[in-house]
Amino acid sequence: MDTLQQPTQKGIFLNLGLFRFLSFVRRGVFYTFMINYLFDLMQTVTLTTLLGTFNMMTSALGQNLLWGRISDRYKLRTKLIIAGESIAATTYFVVFLIHKSFLDMQANFTAGLSLILGLSFLEFFWSMSDVGWAALLTDVTTSRTRGGIVGALNFIASLGRMIGIIFAGFLYNNGEGFRQGTIFYIVIAMLFASATIMWITSRSTKKSRIKPEETVRNAVEKTLESHNEKIYKWFLVSLIVTVIGAACISQVFLIFLRLPEGLHVSDPEQSFILTAWTLGGMLTSLLSGWLADRIGRAKVLFIGLSLAILTPSLYGLAANVLIMAVIYGLNGVAFWTMQTVGFAFAGDIIPEDRRGRLFSRYNTVMALGWGPAGLLIGGPLADVQTRSFGLPPHTAYINTFYASSILVAFGTILFAVKVARLKTKTA
Repeated sequence: MDTLQQPTQKGIFLNLGLFRFLSFVRRGVFYTFMINYLFDLMQTVTLTTLLGTFNMMTSALGQNLLWGRISDRYKLRTKLIIAGESIAATTYFVVFLIHKSFLDMQANFTAGLSLILGLSFLEFFWSMSDVGWAALLTDVTTSRTRGGIVGALNFIASLGRMIGIIFAGFLYNNGEGFRQGTIFYIVIAMLFASATIMWITSRSTKKSRIKPEETVRNAVEKTLESHNEKIYKWFLVSLIVTVIGAACISQVFLIFLRLPEGLHVSDPEQSFILTAWTLGGMLTSLLSGWLADRIGRAKVLFIGLSLAILTPSLYGLAANVLIMAVIYGLNGVAFWTMQTVGFAFAGDIIPEDRRGRLFSRYNTVMALGWGPAGLLIGGPLADVQTRSFGLPPHTAYINTFYASSILVAFGTILFAVKVARLKTKTA
């Protein structure tokens, strides 16, 4: 068995925090300019969006078909993370070599396609790390402390992402960071470092070698487990609607900022607005997790959901960059509240013996925001208004923001009626 005993030592959380920090520095370094690089190679916006969509699909397949079941059956947590990080590091190197060989043949489009397919293939195996992380974090926390700890780790993640983005600005160098492999090599080094940290974590903690006790559950326990399973299913349904609604406008928003009819922002101004979103999320991760442990998950989630409904409808009213930064910062508050408290809420109601499989479903739902939401909902909704109905882009995009608010509102209603109400009855 590879589960950790509770309560865990402070050193364990220090290692988890360092692992989380490196993970998000890596993401910031690699993915900040990847879409720009793919567009330079392939000269098509639509195909570049396939990276997030294919990644989401292969990750979902890996987690739900294999890794979640393996995690539960063999009680593997840290070993899945170590294997996932190590396989990812090796595969990154292979993907770089293949992409580089196409570049040498002047086949830029094929080089871009090889990156999309290679990184998607990689994600199938890398997703074992996501499963192991979610199950491990739930194993080493309790319902009384989970919100605060998850919030602290998300704060560290946001800090790491910001640092990664800053480094990416220097490393990208008009695509040379990818072409020459500098970014790939740095990411590979961080992946091996992350695997080493998790190996140290597994070695420094006592592993439980005791077989789980076979207890006869009484009728009340069986009823409670069945009730929680019903709550979890509706929680995922409400989350699907909410995530799609909130994430479907991510690409549209970036284009909206550039419109001459609107704010017509410069590069530094756009960076300022996006930084406000990250800063809002960083501070909120700490506060929302702490509040969730004290006043309840559902109450804090409703605060985040309310902001997620409100903020998109205000984008069209922003008169200047500063106001837009404030509004988008509040949207960051909404997202990270849902991210932090949603994970803690899921951890509270998922049975211990099914954490791998059920967290695989949770991770899949959250991954809908990687690309599919914009590709299937936001983009087409904006395009049909401009191309079929002849609306100006500024008006069409604002209408798309309203649609986002409506979808999130519908998801919130589902959560209130089918999740919060049932959870209250259970309590």
